Amino acid sequence: MSLTSWFLVSGGGTRHRLPREMIFVGRDDCELMLQSRSVDKQHAVINYDPNTDEHRVKDLGSLNGTFVNEVRIQEQMYVTLKTEDKLRFGYDIL
Repeated sequence: MSLTSWFLVSGGGTRHRLPREMIFVGRDDCELMLQSRSVDKQHAVINYDPNTDEHRVKDLGSLNGTFVNEVRIQEQMYVTLKTEDKLRFGYDIL
């Protein structure tokens, strides 16, 4: 098992360690809560795959989309994240 730690870094420089489990991203009742009108209550999910030691993101049908490197990802389809990828939930960049 890898000892690599993954972080989301906000535009302001705040670091959020990604756990090795599934987390929900959104405005309400989520492990990572973003206070933005462009983010749905449950916007996306980030899932850790222990078999590949990778994190993957999936949009949950949000109104304003989830973006990886400024490309909107398809709803309900996981995208594998790489080091230095830029995530955007609605208009909020991480």
